[in-house]
Formats: sequence, structure tokens, C-alpha cells
Amino acid sequence: MLIALNKPYGVLCQFSDVDGRRTLAEFVTQKDVYPAGRLDHDSEGLLLLTDDGGLAHKLTDPRHKQPKTYLVQVEGEVSDEAIAALRRGVTLNDGLTLPAGAERAGEPDGLWPRDPPVRFRKSIPTSWLSITLREGRNRQVRRMTAAVGFPTLRLIRLRVGGYALDGLAPGQTRLLSK
Repeated sequence: MLIALNKPYGVLCQFSDVDGRRTLAEFVTQKDVYPAGRLDHDSEGLLLLTDDGGLAHKLTDPRHKQPKTYLVQVEGEVSDEAIAALRRGVTLNDGLTLPAGAERAGEPDGLWPRDPPVRFRKSIPTSWLSITLREGRNRQVRRMTAAVGFPTLRLIRLRVGGYALDGLAPGQTRLLSK
């Protein structure tokens, strides 16, 4: 079984939490499925869940280099130099990242509002990027955009390998074929 979930902001990528925070159990009713990868509590978008360990391994193991595409809202007007740096790879505290696909993007039509909303400042513009990675370090997109001078405000995963969000609303699930 393979399930796509549009994970809302503020939801943990686990089925229980001793501190009472929101979890996947609120959205996924199927039994014996587990997340194939993770999205941070403060990230949104496509999360795949499966009962197939081999498929989970294929989707998450860096040796398989499944591309993951994110829509990223950053603070400031992104410079050409920052995009070029993301495309070359960025040095983080755990080493040089692989080159990323990076390009400017517009705010997509039909983008759902985030709850709570992203902070708004009249004097500081924001811009959107599409970033595709082939590795999965902890909080990598956020650390990469910060390293090139543009902190991430909102992060939405749109695609993992051949699987895409494709119009799922936050909290909605869809059964996929493997």
C-alpha cells in the first residue's frame, strides 16, 4: 500500500506524541503504514506512507537518489548569485551539499493559507524558489537557503521521485499505485 498525504504545518511525522502535539493519526486511518521519509513539524506537503519496507527504502535511501522537489518562500528578493550557489552546492556545517536544482518560482495559484500565517513585514519582501534535492540531510533546504542569505519562511514538498502532491488539500490522503 502507498498513500500520499498533504501534511499540514504543525503536524509531527509520527503516529503518537506524549506531549499531545498533532500527529499523522489525525489524518491517516489505514493501519500498519509508516512514513517513507520525514517532513519537519514546520514543513508542509507531500508525505508518502507505506506498508512496504522495500519501497520505503527505495524512496528514502540516498543511494537511490530519488529527487525531492520543494516550493520555498524565502525572506528577501533572491539574487542570481544565491541561485547559482544552490546549483553548485552549499557548504553547511556537515559538509558540501550536492548541487540542487534551483530556480525562481511564483506563488502558485490555489496555494492554501498556512495556519498560522507566515510572518509579514512591510519593509522586507519575500520570494519563491523551486528547489530539487537528491540527498536528504536534516533540515537541508532551510539550511541551504540560510547559507546563501535568504532564510526560509515556508517550505512545501511538492514531489518525491515520480509521486506528486497533485492538488491534495492539507490533511487529505490519496491511495497511490506503487
